[in-house]
Amino acid sequence: MRVVLDAMGGDHAPAVNIEGAVETVGESDDIEVILVGNESAIRKELKGRKFRSGSITVVHASQVVEMHESPTVAIRKKRDSSIRVGIGLVKAGKADAFVSAGHSGVVMGTSLLLLGMSEGVDRPAIATLMPTIRDTFILLDAGATVDCKPENLQQFALMGSIYCKLILDRTKPKVGLLSIGEEDTKGNELTKEAFKLIRQSRLNFIGNIEGKDIFTGRADVVVCDGFIGNIALKISEGLAEAILKMLKQEIANVVAGRLGYLLLKPAIKNFKKRTDYDEFGGAPLLGINGTSIISHGRSSSKAIKNALRVANDFARKKVYEAISAAIQADLHAREA
Repeated sequence: MRVVLDAMGGDHAPAVNIEGAVETVGESDDIEVILVGNESAIRKELKGRKFRSGSITVVHASQVVEMHESPTVAIRKKRDSSIRVGIGLVKAGKADAFVSAGHSGVVMGTSLLLLGMSEGVDRPAIATLMPTIRDTFILLDAGATVDCKPENLQQFALMGSIYCKLILDRTKPKVGLLSIGEEDTKGNELTKEAFKLIRQSRLNFIGNIEGKDIFTGRADVVVCDGFIGNIALKISEGLAEAILKMLKQEIANVVAGRLGYLLLKPAIKNFKKRTDYDEFGGAPLLGINGTSIISHGRSSSKAIKNALRVANDFARKKVYEAISAAIQADLHAREA
């Protein structure tokens, strides 16, 4: 699979992106990485690094989208940005997937502009993989569509289930609708109507799920609008970091703190690994005609490597085609 990597995207670009690309091709024989961005800067970072011949290629892009820029302005004016050139390669069939830790709004907008929506899909969703006590779950939407209709949430549930089946190998994913109570009647008008639609589908719908339960593993797929989803995601990231810091502070305050830390260090390390976004790499933008992976702006080389792996899996298993087929089948069933 040929995966395009936006070499200029993210807080630590291009160094960590190129390091992640080199690590990826060193560990995976089935991935070729196309680095897009300032060619001289990329080749400077590649100099002295060892990787198999032909596993990494460079495509020049003269412009970079900055994080503070307006998505609409950047998409319209920066036609030679690393994001647009990279997604253009996927559109032209010269690559199978795209990964960027850059401006998420521009990545999403450009993906929609160049690749287009899958047939039957009304709105896209960012699907984020998150940890639970038992394993992981998929949260969607995590920020692509902030104002939703009930039909959007029903489609998100279907898209999340396809993701769960094909990528996580769970044959009958449990779908939960994020709300303020477990009862059928709880929630706002959006969730109440979405509840009815999802219940009528063939999905393994377990009903409403409260925020306190999403990390218990009750549901494999948790559905909500992009406004709520993005807040839930950012709160979770912040809480995980705060818990680690508080643990270290409390251990340091006790008399036997140094010894206690040494004893607890493996457990703390494992907790950090389970909650670190670097382990998950990136979140796919579902509902489009192609594979586009959005990574965290603070991504390390490890996060980039994992994002490239995610992109490879999604492209190889043609998840976007499976989603399109499932959405169309669902629409035809409703019409019948």
